[in-house]
Amino acid sequence: MAINIKILGTGCPKCKTLEVLTKEVISENNFEADVSKVEDIVQIMNYGVMSTPGIVINEKVALSGRVPSKDEIKKLIEKHING
Repeated sequence: MAINIKILGTGCPKCKTLEVLTKEVISENNFEADVSKVEDIVQIMNYGVMSTPGIVINEKVALSGRVPSKDEIKKLIEKHING
């Protein structure tokens, strides 16, 4: 089952970095995931995120306000895969 990942950010460099790192982690670990970008500020605020970038996995905010390491992204994804 593919997981759904959303990168929240208005297009700033940190948001773009998070998107690139997330896609690299998915590719390197053969995760089955759909990645999309949410740039609309109203949609971002609907997740309760006031500080971008943010990452939402299966409609749950996993992290916001900073760019995590690739290892941390991997752990966040694995946590949602394993329940």
